[in-house]
Amino acid sequence: QLQLVESGGGLVQPGGSLRLSCAASGFTLDLYAIGWFRQVPGKEREGVSCISSSDDVTYYADSVKGRFTISRDHAKNTVYLQMNSLNVEDTANYYCAAGGLYYECSRYAPHEYEYWGQGTQVTVSS
Repeated sequence: QLQLVESGGGLVQPGGSLRLSCAASGFTLDLYAIGWFRQVPGKEREGVSCISSSDDVTYYADSVKGRFTISRDHAKNTVYLQMNSLNVEDTANYYCAAGGLYYECSRYAPHEYEYWGQGTQVTVSS
């Protein structure tokens, strides 16, 4: 069964850090572009970051640039999202997605990602 599982969410104070993991089972993440998205109830899903499949080129939303870092661990078949200097506006449910349609993750519209995880909640609060 092909599956993505996110983990690492939780409650953190403003200014704190979390590292989210996106682990795959049943397929190799190296072959896929990976995107991280977040969504707050009642609001549209927002693309946060992505990493391309061929050359690991990365992209970030302006709202997280300089604070978040996406990376791959090829041996663990896992993609990470390191989140630093968190603020209350980062509170959301975070999802990872895998796409095999294009190498470059910047080409993807959200609906073009083939596999989605179930999400992990990040809450930033004092």
